[in-house]
Amino acid sequence: MSEIVILSGSPSEFSRSEQVLKYLGTLLEGEQFSVTHISVKDVPYEDLFQGNFNSTAVKEIAVKIQHAKGLIVGSPVYKGAYSGVLKALIDILPQDILKHKPVLPLMTGGSPSHLLAVEYTLKPVLATLKAHNLKGLYLLDRQIDKQNSLPIIDEDILQRTKKQLFYFVQLINNPVAREVVTY
Repeated sequence: MSEIVILSGSPSEFSRSEQVLKYLGTLLEGEQFSVTHISVKDVPYEDLFQGNFNSTAVKEIAVKIQHAKGLIVGSPVYKGAYSGVLKALIDILPQDILKHKPVLPLMTGGSPSHLLAVEYTLKPVLATLKAHNLKGLYLLDRQIDKQNSLPIIDEDILQRTKKQLFYFVQLINNPVAREVVTY
């Protein structure tokens, strides 16, 4: 099983948020973690649309998430919130699937006015699944070059992202710290 699961809520084939998530996975693999990438595109749309929590694909995703030591969830901002297809997947996952699990939320968007979308939309829904949310990351589209192997082109954002990833790794490596430290 994977130690870390990265869940992409982007329905686009080649999105900025997807590229940042892949980059984070590469950094984690460099730290000797096993990483599994899951995309909302991996779930048959009929299962999402019909809320089929008994779907084989949904059950497989749930098992991967339940056995992971940590989760990174990313989504582009759509209409001031995370993607609807991500919400559809979250709705059919088990209620306590993220219980005591460190979760690093990440969102990308075109405007600084959506900066609080992580705090007001993504983190609360993850909290309903009992996640141990870290401080979220919000990256502007202009700070990302999705054609580049290092997609985060703003140095300050890159350093902040690496710092949050470091905190995430600390919590995975030291489960006792989850009860003491909040980032």
